[in-house]
Amino acid sequence: MTARGLTAPQRIRRPRLPRAPLVGIVIAVVAAELIPRSGLFPAGTLPPLSSVLAELCREAGTSALWQALGRTVRTWAIGLVIAVAAGVVIGVVIGLVPVLRAITASTVEFLRPIPSVALIPAVILIFGTGSQSGVVLIVYAAFWQVLLQVLYGIQDIDPVAMETARSYRFGTWATVRHVVWPTALPFVFTGVRLAASVALVLAITAELVIGTPGMGQLISVAQSSGATTRMFALVLLTGVLGVLVNVAFRFAERGVLSWHPSVRRAR
Repeated sequence: MTARGLTAPQRIRRPRLPRAPLVGIVIAVVAAELIPRSGLFPAGTLPPLSSVLAELCREAGTSALWQALGRTVRTWAIGLVIAVAAGVVIGVVIGLVPVLRAITASTVEFLRPIPSVALIPAVILIFGTGSQSGVVLIVYAAFWQVLLQVLYGIQDIDPVAMETARSYRFGTWATVRHVVWPTALPFVFTGVRLAASVALVLAITAELVIGTPGMGQLISVAQSSGATTRMFALVLLTGVLGVLVNVAFRFAERGVLSWHPSVRRAR
């Protein structure tokens, strides 16, 4: 009771509405099942989702699918690790040396927009049609994602913190460890997450175009042989793989950066 004898206002409980992502998934599933059955597309060109899922279950029982998936993941992982390592090291060096940043600015802006797909003919001539070509394309595309984020992170460092480190006579390694790295780490994780998605796209694209063994090759073979349902099943699997990669890196980012204010606000 309040001083005037009236009851305190009670919080009105509103019915909980379904979360937007769940509603979107339900709508997409229903559309993927009904639209192919509506007759808007020629028969056999767009199978319903139920047929695609049934075909995917059949493919899951074969060793060829898992071998191809393993090759794709291996190519993706090798290229991503090389790109992240190179992007972080080169980004820190360039970011901490103003002269290097000024010299390389125009080069970075020239090379970064070049599509990796446009390099496929040159990569085939130099590295052949093996998995090395896919790794090279992944490294080229993912490297820029990490490099730019590292440069943004170093640019975001508080000048007062850098001056304080100099006044305490921090060495290069101590400055990077205690000043540069804590500030740049959120940017690095953003770059790694973007690079992981780009690397997966390039891994499958290289297999589609070059023909190296992997998920992309299976999709290309299914398309050329007219196995439309199998093709869509493989495409769906690659989409699920992309979602799992993104979710895994988001969880890793939240775990490693649990101390950072940006992650705390997002919770």
